[in-house]
Amino acid sequence: MKLVRYGPAGHEKPGLVDMDGKIRDLSGHVKDIAGDAISPEGLRKIAAIDAASLPLAEISRYGPCVAGTGKFICIGLNYSDHAAETGAKVPPEPIIFMKATSAIVGPNDNVEIPRGSLKTDWEVELGVVIGKHAKYVSEDEALDYVAGYCLVNDVSERAFQAERQGQWTKGKSCDTFGPTGPWLVTKDEIEDPQNLKMWLEVNGHRYQNGSSATMVYGVKFLVSYLSQFMSLHPGDIISTGTPPGVGLGQKPNVFLKAGDVITLGIEGLGEQRQEVVLG
Repeated sequence: MKLVRYGPAGHEKPGLVDMDGKIRDLSGHVKDIAGDAISPEGLRKIAAIDAASLPLAEISRYGPCVAGTGKFICIGLNYSDHAAETGAKVPPEPIIFMKATSAIVGPNDNVEIPRGSLKTDWEVELGVVIGKHAKYVSEDEALDYVAGYCLVNDVSERAFQAERQGQWTKGKSCDTFGPTGPWLVTKDEIEDPQNLKMWLEVNGHRYQNGSSATMVYGVKFLVSYLSQFMSLHPGDIISTGTPPGVGLGQKPNVFLKAGDVITLGIEGLGEQRQEVVLG
């Protein structure tokens, strides 16, 4: 299934994408794409609904594809070819950092360049959405705790991230730095999350053209690994890293400016489009 949230920011309704690609209103069956609705039992109940019986939705805006995200966990330098382009070594264990949940916006909402920024960058990433409470889970059972996958643009301010001391979080958490969606695609629709084509363009120029096949630490490992350090809860998002082609990796560097248009996509997970504005 492809699940979606639509409507004005802060007032989104739940929906699903039917076989014809039309959005159907789910609000008569679930309150939101969150919590129990994305548990294994909740997803089974949604899948049993006759989509044709649901009213068609009027779409003015797509919201973030999941609500109630308590943790937005990101993995750094998780693609061997991206690590190489930045001159970094592949870490012996995953680099973990948090992105503030206040950064989350819809897939086509504007991206704001924060005040004082000269190095705002892009990163197309595979997002993993947790569907039930996970703590100390094994790698073999890790996918039992995954509701599905989504597209994430891990927008990053490189000077804030690397030149302002401290942890990466300050360069990753600015408002609008987490476009998410359009769809939450349930895991049964994605045969192999480690073999998905990924791309990103700025103003029509393709900078990123990679694959999740070059991910160092895969989805199963990451879910299990993270669950050793913290409980994972329904709606938590793991953003799993980016392939090469970020602005920081260009020679010379290329960074976002007001008026730019970012488009990106992952095979099976849909596409995003953001206009860049001054914050």
